[in-house]
Amino acid sequence: MKKMRITREGLIKKYLEFFKSKWHKEIPNSSLVPENDPTVLFTTAGMHPLVPFLLGQKHPLGKRLCNVQRCIRTGDIEEVGDEFHLTFFEMLGNWSLGDYWKKEAINWSFEFLTKELKIPAEKLIVSVFEGDKDAPRDEESAVIWKSIGIKDNKIKFLPKKDNWWGPAGNTGPCGPDTEMFIDGCEIWNDVFMQYIKDKAGKYNLAKQKNVDTGMGVERVLAVLNGFDSVYETEIFKPIIKNIEEISRKEKLTKNISARIIADHIKTAIFMIMDGVVPSNVERGYVLRRLIRRAVRHGHILGIKENFTTKLGKIVIKIYEGSYPELNKKRNIIFTELDKEENRFKLTLETGLREFEKMTGNSKQLNGRDAFLLYQSYGFPIEMTQELAKENKIRINIKEFEEENKKHQELSRTASAGTFKSGLADNSEETKKLHTATHILNEALRKVLKDEKISQKGSNITPERLRFDFNFGRKLEEGEIKNIEEWVKDKIEKDLEVAREEMPLEKALNSGAHGEFEKKYPEIVSVYTIKDKGGNVLSREICTGPHVIRTGQLGNFKIIKEESSAAGIRRIKAVLK
Repeated sequence: MKKMRITREGLIKKYLEFFKSKWHKEIPNSSLVPENDPTVLFTTAGMHPLVPFLLGQKHPLGKRLCNVQRCIRTGDIEEVGDEFHLTFFEMLGNWSLGDYWKKEAINWSFEFLTKELKIPAEKLIVSVFEGDKDAPRDEESAVIWKSIGIKDNKIKFLPKKDNWWGPAGNTGPCGPDTEMFIDGCEIWNDVFMQYIKDKAGKYNLAKQKNVDTGMGVERVLAVLNGFDSVYETEIFKPIIKNIEEISRKEKLTKNISARIIADHIKTAIFMIMDGVVPSNVERGYVLRRLIRRAVRHGHILGIKENFTTKLGKIVIKIYEGSYPELNKKRNIIFTELDKEENRFKLTLETGLREFEKMTGNSKQLNGRDAFLLYQSYGFPIEMTQELAKENKIRINIKEFEEENKKHQELSRTASAGTFKSGLADNSEETKKLHTATHILNEALRKVLKDEKISQKGSNITPERLRFDFNFGRKLEEGEIKNIEEWVKDKIEKDLEVAREEMPLEKALNSGAHGEFEKKYPEIVSVYTIKDKGGNVLSREICTGPHVIRTGQLGNFKIIKEESSAAGIRRIKAVLK
């Protein structure tokens, strides 16, 4: 295929302009920490910020949407280092929320690939769902591909494991997909959400059929520019070059360790930008694992000095035009990287020597020793497994898990990036807690007498809410009690929670609060709670979901108040 010289910015612009010409509205690039989906740790696809709308809620900008979305997928960590797998990537997407269907989606995919990106139609190979006991063969998609010139021998019918999306958890929207390949590389996927999988495992036809497409920016850049891997593109080449300089080694573009370092440090930087800090649970555990894995591979390359912040400067330079928050938060990013690198480097060499002693000439490592490496030397179990694999050593994982349970709860699900529930919990419990965060947000401003307090992040599960806000000190017991009572008072008064759609500028001028530095579309949903006298108690820009009256919430209780990061406090609360 003839090379097409195109930059990351050029590809993104071309894609968005194409779909805007097809009457799509552009939506913002959202945080890596999902706002509306408590069932996943990270935004793994462009559909995550759209969860309520895929489930039927009306979107303020209409039924046709498009954007570029930053994503993280931790399930592929072990594959990072090959030509195309990445932990952090950007996904171009377009959506139909109960509007157009397979014909338009497939035709536009073909048009964009062949006319806008100049890919010869004969180079395209497509796959479609072959059908099984849950859903029929997707003949409809195959017929559409044939109608626009794709030959029979270029259309492959594949099983569910290859050509079916979702649900993300045990339940929720799902359906067949059709994928597009060039030179053996998948570059685009059109998902047709026409089913809802229920708790019994049955696939029911959805009331609202959605189209959800995804095109990976990095893969397409590599293919169009004629490269064999994503690491040769403009968004990795400067990072690899810097690794060569730091390690004093040449030609590392194909080196597995250099690729892992480049991917993991880039991922870590974007995670920290979105408020994640290294820890031993959930997102923080994944971040810690990535930084430490990068540091170990730096050790393999013979790098003696601290290097994560040096690479961080290169990453920020590459992306600062698209993500100005990187520059605003560069000090926080570098502090967290440097702190974690120093913390691990203190024990890395000792831990590696200890690993060698533990294994010796044996081909087995018991779980107690694996846990000792984790507890005393900071080796995430996945890193110990990686070391064992490199040395053809077996680990007694069951024994490790038993040891781990005795000391602390560390979910292995965290490293896979998901919880075990469905796509998104829009249960009544979640709706109640979501509404409670709005009242809590206002209670903090009123009780602490600080109108500059704003939301810095939140996470809601059916069991509890977690709310981060800017404040410079620990809350006193009396303040916590007063905040609790303020919220309870508004619940007891059974006030209406009213939803309106309006232009973003009008919403801000009306006094509506939004999450600090978050990007919003031009039309937004605003939820307002007024007292009995008609005075506004809370007005928030939010995608929901919410209850319609505060009296539905029940008994509000703050169970913990703690530090989340420098200048950021965290409240955890429940409704009983």
